Amino acid sequence: MTSLALPKDDTAREDAVYRNAFRRRRFAAFLALVDDVVRERGRCRVLDLGGGVSYWLGLEQAWRDRPVHVTLVNLASEPVPDGRFESLAGDACSLPDYPDDAFDIVHSNSVIEHVGSWSNKKRMAAEVRRLAPRYFVQTPNYWFPIEPHFRTPAIHWLPRPWQRRLVMRSALGFHPRAESLDEADRILADASLLDGREMAELFPDGRILRERFCGLTKSLIAIR
Repeated sequence: MTSLALPKDDTAREDAVYRNAFRRRRFAAFLALVDDVVRERGRCRVLDLGGGVSYWLGLEQAWRDRPVHVTLVNLASEPVPDGRFESLAGDACSLPDYPDDAFDIVHSNSVIEHVGSWSNKKRMAAEVRRLAPRYFVQTPNYWFPIEPHFRTPAIHWLPRPWQRRLVMRSALGFHPRAESLDEADRILADASLLDGREMAELFPDGRILRERFCGLTKSLIAIR
């Protein structure tokens, strides 16, 4: 695995700035792929699985001068601001309407951990590898001590009864407080994090970059 070294964050800064610092550095690595394609083809067609217009507009300054067209695929489509974007409803695990290598790059940021079972993760990875000769797939690392969706230390390492107790006691991270065991299980099933070995299994033809914070691997990025 390759290390993608990132600067240590100043913990006094607000959390949004912290996230954006990582996002900007990560996006710069993605743009290196884009630039390779532009040199070869004069333009770049990106398929973003699970991304939104707000993500791309938030980073617009970094890519707006490049000839890039972004097709966004989510469970529901959304309005797009201009012709650089197309937004479609679809399933990241199955996109049969697109032929092999229909795009130049597949991009996906913090999505593959949300598609459910290991079988679904394999299906999504197969689609990523099929739909473009290059890809850039990021996911949080299971072994990082802070679970990013709950913003809670070690909750993803606890037995399920303890996890339920925590999510039923208070709102955590992006999730509201669960009102029942059923709701607790739905919240807990929203994301299942991957480790480096699993990412290497899903993307055997790519490199696995390690995004580090304070010496620990915060995220994993499969890149080809």
